[in-house]
Amino acid sequence: LAERLAGLSPAQRKLLEQRMRGEGRVAEPVAIVGMACRFPGASGLDAYWRVIRDGIDATSDIPSTRWDVEAFFDPTGEEAGKMSVRRAGLVDGVDQFDPQFFGISPREASRMDPQQRLLLEVAWEALEVAAWAPERMCGTATGVFVGIGGTDYSKIPAQFEDYYQQIDAHVATGNALSIASNRVSSILDLRGPSMSIDTACSSGLLGVHL
Repeated sequence: LAERLAGLSPAQRKLLEQRMRGEGRVAEPVAIVGMACRFPGASGLDAYWRVIRDGIDATSDIPSTRWDVEAFFDPTGEEAGKMSVRRAGLVDGVDQFDPQFFGISPREASRMDPQQRLLLEVAWEALEVAAWAPERMCGTATGVFVGIGGTDYSKIPAQFEDYYQQIDAHVATGNALSIASNRVSSILDLRGPSMSIDTACSSGLLGVHL
């Protein structure tokens, strides 16, 4: 630090002095009071810790409830449109969302990207872990910052012959990345910033930063 300061020009030193005089306020401390998660092989924090601690392989055979593995399997990995693996890291229970708990109709829920469904579940669970009643947050300037990037779910109907019949009033809100954070803000009546951040692999980190 001393070497860097010694190398500053007079103009840079003056600018540094001005900036330091303006930094009198102390940043408000941050406390993490609640967490929740969904990962392959882990439906919650305790299970996730066991996966890390014990070095568990959280991949599994791809079940037929996801897709027909045989129809898309090519051991050579050279056939277009096919894959050379039979295992994947899959989050369990993505079809077990309870929409009416959140005041969402089953019809609308069927058009919602699983990422939106899981986000609502873990946001609510994080409040439970924090022992923080949701009604205490209603109307407050609480912000929601979500790192999100995948849009695979929105592409599925494009493979159907009746693709245009698959489009209804809920498709746009169910698949737009921007709506993911907005759903949490809307359901909990939060009045602060509501942002979905897509910076590819750094989305989650940037969400924490913001």
